Amino acid sequence: MLAAWYEKNGPAAEVLSVGEMPPPDPGPGEIRIRLHASGLNPSDVKSRAGTTRKIAHPRVIPNSDGAGVVDKAGPGVSGFAAGDRVWCFNGQWGRAFGTSAQFITLPASQAARLPEGLDFAQGACLGIPVMTAHRCLFADGPIKGKAVLVTGGAGVVGHYAVQLAKWAGAQVIATVSSEAKAAHARKAGADHIVNYRTERVAERVKALGGVDRVVDVDLGANLADSLAVLRPNGVLAGYASMGKPVLELPFYGHLALNVTLRVVLVYTMPDAAKAAAVADIERWAKTGRPQFSIARRFTLKEAVAAHEFVERGEKIGHVVLDIP
Repeated sequence: MLAAWYEKNGPAAEVLSVGEMPPPDPGPGEIRIRLHASGLNPSDVKSRAGTTRKIAHPRVIPNSDGAGVVDKAGPGVSGFAAGDRVWCFNGQWGRAFGTSAQFITLPASQAARLPEGLDFAQGACLGIPVMTAHRCLFADGPIKGKAVLVTGGAGVVGHYAVQLAKWAGAQVIATVSSEAKAAHARKAGADHIVNYRTERVAERVKALGGVDRVVDVDLGANLADSLAVLRPNGVLAGYASMGKPVLELPFYGHLALNVTLRVVLVYTMPDAAKAAAVADIERWAKTGRPQFSIARRFTLKEAVAAHEFVERGEKIGHVVLDIP
């Protein structure tokens, strides 16, 4: 099979190779997927660079999200058959081979049928970003009638958090940094937009009545504002904290609010949470008119350029590799 891989951490142009290698065979409880698209997330780029985790295998095929057709099922698999259109998640977490290849084998529990009406490129967007947004929003109960603040509402996770929150009946406030990103968040359904470069976020959100949930792209950097706008018994869910990795929490100043602080990582969240996300994603795809923003598509042979494009940080939307 054709695949992209690296055998040490480092810059994409120095460590990524594209070539032929034997396809994997499914073991017990696994399926093999003939991939048609691979979703390239920032976490995949950081793993290849070695900034978040060091290489743990002699050879790594990057990327965790993808979509394609079931090719073969291993012993003990039920519910999937050859020819089924599927999307998959956590493909490279704890394993050597991810979705930057023509084939992947993985536990059947890490795949789901691709909803009708979605193509493979859209299916490759459903994993980490949508499941992260889902966990941040729904881990602590229904949000119908509640108010939600999504920081970085034009980011990939933020874009889906806005959509899922509106789908679930919430009012949504999104923070952005430009007019182009404001338009992107509005199109996703945000009721109110706050430009954090030109406005005081906490003042504006409090003027709107505060919120019951915060979905945060930079937990440490936004902590003071997030705590300032949370209503009693609110939830602050953070899925990244690159701007300020070490949190300084003014505990007693917010004790009376009974705030819940939730850290979200799709790879290690409970199996029940993953199953709930998959089920809701299927319902959302059928009833929510999901919007997919794909900033750029590359071929598998252009894997280096794709990684470098993500690292530049200029995109609005997903990066997808088309698998020949």
